[in-house]
Amino acid sequence: MPKECATVVDASPYRSPFEGHALGERPALDGSVGVHISAGLVPQAVLVSTWVSGEAGLQAALAQLLGQAPPGPTGQIQATHLGLLMRTGPEEWLLVGDGAVDPRPALRDAIGADVGGVTDLSHARCRMNLRGTRCLDTLSKLFPLDFRAEAFPVGELRLSGHHHLPCSLHRRGETEFDLYVFTTYAHDQLGSLLDAALEYGVNLEGIR
Repeated sequence: MPKECATVVDASPYRSPFEGHALGERPALDGSVGVHISAGLVPQAVLVSTWVSGEAGLQAALAQLLGQAPPGPTGQIQATHLGLLMRTGPEEWLLVGDGAVDPRPALRDAIGADVGGVTDLSHARCRMNLRGTRCLDTLSKLFPLDFRAEAFPVGELRLSGHHHLPCSLHRRGETEFDLYVFTTYAHDQLGSLLDAALEYGVNLEGIR
């Protein structure tokens, strides 16, 4: 290479974990499409966690930062100015944002190392949105959950899984769900979802 020349390489190439799945409709035998799916990386996902004896301190820090008490029982979700705060288990919350604002500086200022930890998981989480008249039939094939409205209300989260792979389901409407999965397994989990929906007619509308 001649002197004073340089080769610039993008060190952070983007490739969708869902790459390889074909977009478009696959109608049922009667021509109907009962399930619509889109999938992509989560723009912003930050795990906030602590140890057993630190939960009260972390709850207090979050309440001061957000201006409201964080969700209590596992499965509860709360809308905040930083994004959706999901109670994903004992001593932990997952904050999901749209990527417009980076919540990490504010979280790390509010949560010291003696209170808890703040971990960016944006690279490690994907989201699949599923909706349509037959989405409950599709999900019931994969997840051992009670999808009745009284057991799984709109606006709540359930931690489950299929084929030994974890998945968190956020019910956004009566027949609309966001499914959060690990990036490592996302491609195959979308494949399982498409297979389960095939008999009802499915449209993979987009991946990113």
